Amino acid sequence: MNTFLITIDKISAGIGKTFGWTIIILTLGASYEVIAASKPIRDLTGSVPTTWAYDFSYIMYGSLLLMTGAYTLSRNAHVRGDFLYRNWSPRFQAGMDLTLYFVAFMPAIMALIYAGYQFAAQSYQYKEKSIFSPAGVPVWPLKILIPVAATLLLIQGIAEIIRCIICLRTGAWPQRLADIEELEVAIAQERQQAETNKI
Repeated sequence: MNTFLITIDKISAGIGKTFGWTIIILTLGASYEVIAASKPIRDLTGSVPTTWAYDFSYIMYGSLLLMTGAYTLSRNAHVRGDFLYRNWSPRFQAGMDLTLYFVAFMPAIMALIYAGYQFAAQSYQYKEKSIFSPAGVPVWPLKILIPVAATLLLIQGIAEIIRCIICLRTGAWPQRLADIEELEVAIAQERQQAETNKI
């Protein structure tokens, strides 16, 4: 079972890390717009602000936000009341998580898949373009990512539900694919290592 869970984590990580590179593209596009629109550069080259920068920014940022959601879930990094949660026993954490997955997460994701598919299909059918600039930047590719991202979240959510069930049975959380650690965890490990070295 753990191999299955780690495989889902790897898929989420691969997609999340791939789309993480959009932050570089977003930075380059925004930097170009700022530099090209600055008065000294305009005076020197006669350039005008771009017509595509606003659309480019929200499409890149939207892609990043949508496609890294499953990766974030796989790392157990979505926002929660950690100051309460971390003091609970693993079984209580798993019970609370499992309840919330069925009460809130699954219905919301199913609704997002359904509505997102309708939204994306209509956008694709009309080859929707941005209304915010005369450049007519196509926005339908971004809208297609909505049901895709929701499906990835659903798959990762199923893996998280399985983790909750395993934790309820064993009293310990199953292993996750570890590629990043929160600073708090790293500091705790360093402190523990330092105390071990003193002894």
